[in-house]
Amino acid sequence: MSFYWVKTNSFIKKVFSKYCWDIPNNEKKIYLTFDDGPTPEITDWVLSELKKFDAKATFFCIGKNIKANLALFEKLITEGHSIGNHTMNHVNGWKSHTNEYIENVKNCADILDEQEKATHHLLFRPPYGKIKKAQSKILRKLGYKIVMWDVLSADFDQSITPEKCLENVTKNVKSGSVIVFHDSIKASPNLRFALPRTLHFLKENGYKFDIIH
Repeated sequence: MSFYWVKTNSFIKKVFSKYCWDIPNNEKKIYLTFDDGPTPEITDWVLSELKKFDAKATFFCIGKNIKANLALFEKLITEGHSIGNHTMNHVNGWKSHTNEYIENVKNCADILDEQEKATHHLLFRPPYGKIKKAQSKILRKLGYKIVMWDVLSADFDQSITPEKCLENVTKNVKSGSVIVFHDSIKASPNLRFALPRTLHFLKENGYKFDIIH
């Protein structure tokens, strides 16, 4: 398993200060985000769990998954969640030529724009959190807000236990945290354990759920 920070290092936030890592506030608002969907096998369940706690979230969607699951994508919109661009094909920016990467993002944007109700607010999260400086510069000039994270649940890591996935969030969350989960098949064993318990923990501890604009 490659190295990753569960709690993003403050030095990294300062060095890459043009990215959104958290959204500080005094109201105990936190920002749940989900990457890689919509995925029929798990996204519907995620929506059901969020509804139980009257929680809204931001979904960073892959263009090809939107195209394959339009009804499910529309459900994200109608239930009041925010939508972000996660490229057309889950592309790794570090391994991609800049022009090809930007084109891939635009292809996903075209899919989003085809859905009349989808106001995706020009939010973008690079798959794997990997994006080159030149790619970032172009996207920001196009008006995109590049959203990273403060807390990584690591639900995608099949070497950790579901209990550890839950702990990654509950031990590191604070007011303003942007928290990452994945509505993907790979992450689903950890997600199905951690998400309901995370939602309960946050509600019990007075946190409020908000979407990213």
